[in-house]
Amino acid sequence: MPGLNTVIMSEKVTLSHGSGGRQANALIRDHFAARFDMKGPMTDSALLSVNSGMIAFTTDSYVIDPLFFPGGNIGKLAVCGTVNDLAVSGAEPKYLSAAFIIEEGFRFDELDAIVASMADEAVAAGVSIVTGDTKVVEKGQCDRLFINTAGVGVMREELVHISSGSTVREGDRLIINGPPGDHAVTILASRRGLSFDTPLMSDCASLNRLIRKVTDRPRAIHFMRDLTRGGLAAVLNELAAMTGCGMTVDEASVPVAEPVRGLCEILGFDPLTLASEGRVLIVAAADEADAIVELMRTDPQGKGAAIIGEITAGKEGRVILDSATGGRRFLDMPSGQLLPRIC
Repeated sequence: MPGLNTVIMSEKVTLSHGSGGRQANALIRDHFAARFDMKGPMTDSALLSVNSGMIAFTTDSYVIDPLFFPGGNIGKLAVCGTVNDLAVSGAEPKYLSAAFIIEEGFRFDELDAIVASMADEAVAAGVSIVTGDTKVVEKGQCDRLFINTAGVGVMREELVHISSGSTVREGDRLIINGPPGDHAVTILASRRGLSFDTPLMSDCASLNRLIRKVTDRPRAIHFMRDLTRGGLAAVLNELAAMTGCGMTVDEASVPVAEPVRGLCEILGFDPLTLASEGRVLIVAAADEADAIVELMRTDPQGKGAAIIGEITAGKEGRVILDSATGGRRFLDMPSGQLLPRIC
């Protein structure tokens, strides 16, 4: 018979792992703290050292279905999404928190794989996961696993203008770092068991190192935003509303992957409204745009970089699409829930 001090381990998470007792301590110690390299006592707050000045702070929650998909899983996605939100705001990401809501019965081998991918992505992005929380709920009270992350980054003073678009002006070029919509179509294919002649993977990636290269010319960059829910169309319309500027997009210049284009044609989707998790829109000064694209193409996350349009006079606050088949139309803000639980 086990002694009183023995913690009985199982292959699955049980309600006792959320009790705050021995099993909960073992869960945190063995499955989170050790993998995230958290040293020192497990106190209620992480004590962090940051440079004096402004910091950026963001938070997000992840409820994606399925948890594992080609190119990543919910853990990698949580790190990438939070890192990217900081980076496109002009901050250097430094610290992340990670909170887990786990359904009773969730397998430890799957949990460990997710945590390992988070740790690996944090190392690759140069950030530290420094604090967190776990809660275990009864079977049926959540869909297997939800993750909340928060992130802190040190703001670069010369980049404060980037998230507001306050320096966007007529003639600026619109640049993306690769084909949009890969993430959304990968998730849809995973749910429905679809396969393609050309394998498709989520574009899920941390973009802070790419963005750091680009922002070495801080005055050349007038705006940045990552292309998540609502895709390119949502970001462009948000920018138009923020600045009152018009903009024109050349549809033929947008590098859409063939599997994405094919599925969109079959299902009636617009690839410009589909979510990505490793794509960024950059608005750059016209005389710097070509050099920025060439620089982006030297980075693994920027190989597909392309200029896709420009800020224009007239039609203030509207986005115009020059169609690949001829003609022009408004590219409107997406409406409704096209594909739920993609992040």
